[in-house]
This record gives sequence, structure tokens and C-alpha cells, in this order.
Amino acid sequence: MSITQQYLLDTYRARSHGEPAPPAPGTFDWQVARELRDRRRFRAVVAERPAHGGTREALGRRLRGWGPHPGR
Repeated sequence: MSITQQYLLDTYRARSHGEPAPPAPGTFDWQVARELRDRRRFRAVVAERPAHGGTREALGRRLRGWGPHPGR
């Protein structure tokens, strides 16, 4: 069952029981992403590590390893 089908089924059930409709899929995605970022930053501060820049640096290290190789 797809997300859309599940949402439509949940909406039908809510309407038939007189309850409010559930939020559409993807409605709170940005909020969840922000909360995850804030949690990672908080845990970094508690562990006495820098609270920002770690993801970008790790991605940069990963991408540098995939670049063109000299001598090939």
C-alpha cells in the first residue's frame, strides 16, 4: 500500500468516526529535519565537540576521495 493510499484510508476512517483528518504526508518533514539537527548539535555540545560543520566536513572528505585520480 502506498503512502497516498494509506492517507486516503486514514482520512476516510477519520471522517466516518467524526474525527479530524490526519495531516497529509510530508507536512512535517522540515520540522522533523530541524529537530534532528538540533538534537545532533545538542549532543555534540554535551560531548564537548564542535556543534557545527561536522556534516559538511565529512561530506567533503567523502567527495574528495571520489574525485578524478591523477595518473589514470
